[in-house]
Amino acid sequence: LGREFAGKGANGILGPSINVHRVARNGRNFEYLSGEDPYLGSQLVRGYVEGVQSQGIIAVMKHWVFNEQETHRDSESSEVDEKTKWELYYPPFQAAVDAGVDAAMCSYNKVGGTYSCGNEHELKTVLKEKMGFQGFVQSDWWATHGTWVDRGLDQEMPGTGEYFSEANVTARASPEAVDEAVERILGAIYRAELQNTTKCSPPDCEDWYRKNVTSREHVALARTLAAESVVLLQNTGGLLPLTSAGGVGRIAVVGAAANGSVWNPAGNGQGIADAWRIGDYYSGGGSGHVVAGHAVT
Repeated sequence: LGREFAGKGANGILGPSINVHRVARNGRNFEYLSGEDPYLGSQLVRGYVEGVQSQGIIAVMKHWVFNEQETHRDSESSEVDEKTKWELYYPPFQAAVDAGVDAAMCSYNKVGGTYSCGNEHELKTVLKEKMGFQGFVQSDWWATHGTWVDRGLDQEMPGTGEYFSEANVTARASPEAVDEAVERILGAIYRAELQNTTKCSPPDCEDWYRKNVTSREHVALARTLAAESVVLLQNTGGLLPLTSAGGVGRIAVVGAAANGSVWNPAGNGQGIADAWRIGDYYSGGGSGHVVAGHAVT
């Protein structure tokens, strides 16, 4: 994964996504490594972070924190007691921090009534102080609602400067907080050696974006990992009436999923008829959507 991102001229990857599932219909569950198990997430995230960052790509763990549903994500407030936080929801993030992750993305939702990207307790007290996170915090796209440098937010994304303009930062942020934010961002840049390896700067990256950087080895590895991840259930003792001895000759698969087509935005991009938001049976929609190249029935 790190090699392919580097091959396309990228400096960072907006992952891993590691929230523990809380709402079964959460639109981001498909990309959250943890599933319902914080231990699973803690084990998987270490390899992800170490592998990606070994290729000079900044990993961005997300979504910090308690981003458990897409419905009303801009306004809902997640209410979690301290014991549950540390035993269930924090462990995958702590594991990423322990693995040396260089960046974190704060989420759209509120925590205890305060927006995540402006929640000083979660950003400074928990993430940076208690967990020992040494990287920088960036907002999810348009998740910033104030000049929150002093609260622990280091970078406003997508970089429009609405709240983090020079004038706003000068007027509303302390010099000490600004220095710390700059140091954290520069620290990640130097750890990844981006000052020596950056291949292009937008908007002059089109040729890099269009490169096909996959390989037979990468495809084979992805297929092997997918196959090894499948859990097969045995019909022990013929509990389900699905045997030929029971008179079953054919099994019907009914519904849209029986022949679901692969959705490809076909270059429409983000913001055009919201094409990028559309998911399919193989990958959810949004920034994490991947066009399935080898769908079978």
